[in-house]
Amino acid sequence: MFASKGLFALLAFGLGVSQVAADNRLQGIYALAKRRVPSHADAFSFALVDGEPDTFVVSDARNGIHVECTTVSACARGLYTYLTQRGGVDIWWTGSRLNELPLRLPKLGEQIKGEAIVPYRYHFNTVTFDYTSAFWDFEQWELELDWLALRGVNLPLAWVGYEYILIETFREVGLDDDDIADFLSGPAFQAWNRFGNIQGSWGGELPMQWVNDQFALQKRIVQRMVELGMTPVLPSFTGFVPRALSKLYPNASIVTGSQWSGFPAAYTNDSFLEPFDPLFSTLQKSFISKQQAAYGADVSHIYTLDQYNENDPYSGDPDYLRNISAGTFASLRAADPDAVWLMQGWLFFASEAFWTDERVAAYLGGVPGNDSMIVLDLFSEAAPQWNRTQSYYGKQWVWCELHDFGGNMGFEGNLEALTQDPIAALRSPGSSMKGIGLTMEGQEGNEMLYDIVLDQAWSSTPLSINTYVNDWTTRRYPVKPLPKVALDAWTTLAQTVYNNKDPNTQATIKGIYELAPSLTGLTNRTGHHPTMITYDTDSSVVSALKLLLQAKAQHPSLALVPEFAYDVVDVARQVLSNRFVDLYVALVNTYTSPSSTASAVSAAGQPLLALLADLDALLYTNEHFLLSTWIADARKWARGSPAYGAYLEYNARNQITLWGPDGEIDDYASKAWAGLVGTYYKARWAAFVGYLEQTKRTGEAYNATAVADTLLEIGKKWDNGTWGTGEGEWWGVHGNTWEMAEKVLKKWA
Repeated sequence: MFASKGLFALLAFGLGVSQVAADNRLQGIYALAKRRVPSHADAFSFALVDGEPDTFVVSDARNGIHVECTTVSACARGLYTYLTQRGGVDIWWTGSRLNELPLRLPKLGEQIKGEAIVPYRYHFNTVTFDYTSAFWDFEQWELELDWLALRGVNLPLAWVGYEYILIETFREVGLDDDDIADFLSGPAFQAWNRFGNIQGSWGGELPMQWVNDQFALQKRIVQRMVELGMTPVLPSFTGFVPRALSKLYPNASIVTGSQWSGFPAAYTNDSFLEPFDPLFSTLQKSFISKQQAAYGADVSHIYTLDQYNENDPYSGDPDYLRNISAGTFASLRAADPDAVWLMQGWLFFASEAFWTDERVAAYLGGVPGNDSMIVLDLFSEAAPQWNRTQSYYGKQWVWCELHDFGGNMGFEGNLEALTQDPIAALRSPGSSMKGIGLTMEGQEGNEMLYDIVLDQAWSSTPLSINTYVNDWTTRRYPVKPLPKVALDAWTTLAQTVYNNKDPNTQATIKGIYELAPSLTGLTNRTGHHPTMITYDTDSSVVSALKLLLQAKAQHPSLALVPEFAYDVVDVARQVLSNRFVDLYVALVNTYTSPSSTASAVSAAGQPLLALLADLDALLYTNEHFLLSTWIADARKWARGSPAYGAYLEYNARNQITLWGPDGEIDDYASKAWAGLVGTYYKARWAAFVGYLEQTKRTGEAYNATAVADTLLEIGKKWDNGTWGTGEGEWWGVHGNTWEMAEKVLKKWA
């Protein structure tokens, strides 16, 4: 294999593996079996053995199935391998189907052996904690952590509850609560406060109830991660501080960071305490000691710390950058002698003009030793940085799939890159790659793309895409016999939407109906939020939808499979999203035609609104596409307090719409959710069509500023709303998935 025994030994030390009895270390896996396969839990046995780290052997036992493994994580992966390869079941984001094992467990005959090809299997982007899990409770986290453990993830990020310890640290150096409150951001925007992009909250001060509840949740998350054989990547003090700290410590080296994404100065330009200042080390020691007291001293020695996420350093001088990283690492080691610094490598791509090779080398070179740092090559599938930085100049790094910017839900992917590129990077001369992982911004849709990356971490050769798609589909739709057309549907998608080789569009495709209406700039976008559709709609998503509905006709029990229903809605959603582009182009062409009339413009605009109404109705037929779930998840933390509930709902609404007090990065986190389509996107497009009709009638010139002002007004009014008090606002599922899917085909395809 590609990883040496020495590296795995180092990993075991760095991860703080507890030297306790093997049986105690396996209790988390036994508990996992009881949660997910309760009827068969007693049929599975596990044993930790010596040998190559992260290997497993699954074999028949007298009373069931036995898994021998060299790590707890490998045990979980061994269990998952049996459940999927022999049991024909799986666990999905939509829920676990692992309990649907055959009554009599299938025998193996020949043993199944597995070995990880890298010591690190990583998961999470810092922003995922807002775009997806901002309002999760422990039950939702429990499904997530079981999903990760079974797929062999052993290095997940653990950001929840950070603010509690940060507040205690700030208090200790003399900052009062008002100073701290002015710095912290709202519940749906904490990731960017942690990154040093924003400070403060335009929705009101962060309540201590939220801080305390999240801290309590984090204790449970960290404990569960450890039980499941994972090493949580814990937070640390990054250097971003309230402005008032410079008044308390006038001689401290505190600089002002750069403005971020057009936000007004009150909400950005964060103060940064430079790490070579002694106060930085004081705060770091305070933070980490408090964290160790809360979660345990040996839970982890790996710390996430990002200082320049979409913010350029105060100086580009290589010596300055080297001093920044050297001081940062020294503070970590002073607080924890075994500390390993983990950072996202996004800055080297997002600010590539600043981060020249010389500057990257200086910054990384300030950290002594190659095993003392882990760099996440965040966008490996489309914009890898490891190859231009000589494998991060020897530092450990992780090949990551980014994707899913803002939690957008459009179809897109490159299965070939996800299977071949990690292996090629691992084999490249001088490679210091030590991991494979997922760093998607949001965890919505395109689930196969993420499954295959984690599975590739257990195969030394690129996985066969055709075989993988067939096996994945067969487990996802556990009916016998599975109609061939169901397999054909996913083969079609794999060969079209998941075969995108253009790096300029390799990110989740955003539907243009989710963008602020305009006469220009919506179609054929490339970059982080592409709208360019890189495949033929009819031969891809339309064809796939037809095949899935044929499969249901051939085997009606497919309608009872939650994942099948989800996929039918998702594919039909993409059909409508693509068709909206055609209708929009027709509207623009009609409006800009000198001979067109107001009535012609109105007629051209009506199909857009009708499509959005149908899309909203389609999405309402499935529980996983509801805006009301997002809002309910937010409000539940208020425990009945009207004022607190309204505060949380505003945070939830603003993130997915205006994303800022005045739409600074509006629609970045847009979603294809029932309710959001019907009460927000449709309202904006109706206003736009009305404006076009009016100007055509009166002869006024098109005024882009007037349009933007109207849309901002609509956004602010919507953000300050309360769900359940407006027209067309449903809390739960209604309508019929199959009728709506057929309607999509007949009316729009």
